[in-house]
Amino acid sequence: MKVFISADIEGTAGIADWDEALKERRDYSEFRELMTAEVVAACEGARAAGAKEILIKDAHQSARNLIVSKLPDYASIVRGWSGHPHVMMFGLDRSFDAALFTGYHAKAGTESNPLAHTMNDRISRLVINGEVASEFTVNAFTAALLGVAPVFLSGDRGICDDARALVPGIGTVAVSEGFGRATLSMSPARAMDQIREGVEKALSRDLTACRLDLPKHFDVEIEFNNPTDAYRASWYPGAEHPRERTLRFVSDNYFEVLRALRFLTV
Repeated sequence: MKVFISADIEGTAGIADWDEALKERRDYSEFRELMTAEVVAACEGARAAGAKEILIKDAHQSARNLIVSKLPDYASIVRGWSGHPHVMMFGLDRSFDAALFTGYHAKAGTESNPLAHTMNDRISRLVINGEVASEFTVNAFTAALLGVAPVFLSGDRGICDDARALVPGIGTVAVSEGFGRATLSMSPARAMDQIREGVEKALSRDLTACRLDLPKHFDVEIEFNNPTDAYRASWYPGAEHPRERTLRFVSDNYFEVLRALRFLTV
């Protein structure tokens, strides 16, 4: 079994503020440790389920967050941003059996995580085929494009609910829940135990139960907070500018959607 892990931080157990998530902030070091510990727990669960090869994508901000000396010897890691349109899923290909997601967070405009966002803080909403999308939506579709099943996700309660709505068979562990600018979280020790057990259980099932069928057509709208960001990005080939803060991109090819998102949202 070959497993891919996309690791974010804003859905890590205990996190409640941007000071804990950004490399240049004072509280980052502690939550870098906890992000790493949750990834290690996912690796251990995958190994217990029979995984022989694990590739981790550090997928938060600088993409240089995970403490590599703490990773198990059977895992490899992609650090930094290549510029490839797969972004948070870079390194995934058709040879993998399953994709896992740790530390994932609620989509922009929702209240289940004080750090809720989609891609960056310039975007107020990302809508795909009429549904407000999260980073998990984009990345689960990337896995589907490559024929890989998204089988497990850990993060806040909101993103866990959204993940199950998109992939009914996916295993989830909700480590926290947002209330305004506060969070109610399980302890990191409990989160690691549940992630380890959840991953092992998810990978020990029939993985085809988590296969996600790609839509045949994609109608994507990006709503920016600032109209100047929309204007600047509106010159991307194929982009429409229907409203002051909104861009639209339509395609039957999901890789073209990923390519557009790569350039429209920077």
